[in-house]
Amino acid sequence: ELLDVNEGKHISFSDKEMDLLWKNVDNIAYVDVILINCYLGVRPQELCLIKLINIDLDGWKIVGGLKTPSGKHRVIPVHTRIRPYVKKWYDRAEAAGSEYLFFNETSGCVRPMTYTSYRYNMNKIKKILQLNPEHKPHDCRVQFVTMAKHAGVNEYIIKRVTGHKINDITESVYTKRSFDEIRAEIEKIK
Repeated sequence: ELLDVNEGKHISFSDKEMDLLWKNVDNIAYVDVILINCYLGVRPQELCLIKLINIDLDGWKIVGGLKTPSGKHRVIPVHTRIRPYVKKWYDRAEAAGSEYLFFNETSGCVRPMTYTSYRYNMNKIKKILQLNPEHKPHDCRVQFVTMAKHAGVNEYIIKRVTGHKINDITESVYTKRSFDEIRAEIEKIK
């Protein structure tokens, strides 16, 4: 178990917790959403706002993002492990008439998933699977970065995917990275 030097802030999931999530991905509603977020590395609000029009299922990429110039309109690779779940939600959204990938349907009304409903579902899953009760929705983003670093993903690729500003002039201005290069780095995560 890793020492958490940021105690009290956001935390990553333990290996045991990730195993529990994967073992229950097809059995408990919304576990797939948590795992999708752990492998996309987006902010919870960004996840809730992914529109079908911004998903390329042939190229397995999503255009999205919020908050900062580095974060907006970035191209995010869809990791191989989560593709079946992204496709499932995509097909469900199309069938329900939702323009958003993640949605809630109540009384025949389809609405985009909100941060509040995302947090509510995450809290239910934490109780059912007995995950650390301190987990917050943003911890999925922490998990992505943690997994990427442990897998040896290039630091600048992590920043590009998560939408963080790159202060290195050589990297931010002069280095051109292909989407295939970005995808190959992200695929190092197991």
